[in-house]
Amino acid sequence: MTNTKLTVSHAPFWHNGDTLFKQNLNFIIALLPAAIFGILKFGAPALGVLTLAASSAMLWEVVMAVISKRKVAIADMESAVIGLLFGMMVPATMPWWVVITGTFVAVVLGKFVFGGSGGNPFHPTLVGIAILTMSWPAFLDFDTAYVSYQFNFTALAPLAALKSQGPSALALFSNFDLLMGNEVGGIGSTFGLGIIIGGIYLILKGYTRWEVVVSFIAGILITATLFYVLHPDKYAPPLFHLFSGYTLLGAFFLAVENSSSPVYRIPMFIYGFLGGLMIILVRNIGIYPDGTVLSILLINLVNPLIDNIKPKALGKGVPHA
Repeated sequence: MTNTKLTVSHAPFWHNGDTLFKQNLNFIIALLPAAIFGILKFGAPALGVLTLAASSAMLWEVVMAVISKRKVAIADMESAVIGLLFGMMVPATMPWWVVITGTFVAVVLGKFVFGGSGGNPFHPTLVGIAILTMSWPAFLDFDTAYVSYQFNFTALAPLAALKSQGPSALALFSNFDLLMGNEVGGIGSTFGLGIIIGGIYLILKGYTRWEVVVSFIAGILITATLFYVLHPDKYAPPLFHLFSGYTLLGAFFLAVENSSSPVYRIPMFIYGFLGGLMIILVRNIGIYPDGTVLSILLINLVNPLIDNIKPKALGKGVPHA
């Protein structure tokens, strides 16, 4: 008998050479079409908000790393993505102190309190937006934010108009205009076509799971269709919901965040569909015009439970395996 010793290490046993920096860089690249469109539409103030949001998020990352005596990890660009997404979800007129407060909440409470990269159960950006919505909702009122702007399209937030005016407001918008960004909203959340292009880029690069995106959109379309078919005089058609508000940004960039979304395939389908379902329920029955932020935070919350639905281990339950 030989005395050969075998060394067995923990998984993973193979690395594909990818890094957090590379992943987050690709996220930033994917966000650029919608972000640049927002800068062109809303002007220099939009550039200022995006720059401040990204830079302040990175600054909070450094501050927390120093306080907690951890390695400064801004080079992996995760905080930059958190800040950029935050800036894309707020209006171009957002005061500087609100931007800084929001990124503080996103990075410190949304990320560091839960242990840092990979430990956050909720999307950090959504934590920041949710706290701002509860604390200073007036700053996220897009109709008020752009009152001094002159646009060549109806300068109303579509979902807010639907909530206040009912289905009669649908005549003010077309699906094509909404897809092409002819609506008021967050700096980088209005250009639907740009968000779709960036999202498909991430799916093709392997950084976003198509299962979550497809099921999320399916949840929106199916639920909105059911409401519309039952009461067309009361509810909006499905494509209006898909191209309005934060919907596409939520589908391609927010619901798919690695730390707060499922690992296994079947849970991904359930998770995504529940997110889309919740958005329509909030919009049609709840008090909030949009509901994307709340809905994704809710599915983040139940994600650990959903992710328990997993394939049986190879050989488990097989006699003499």
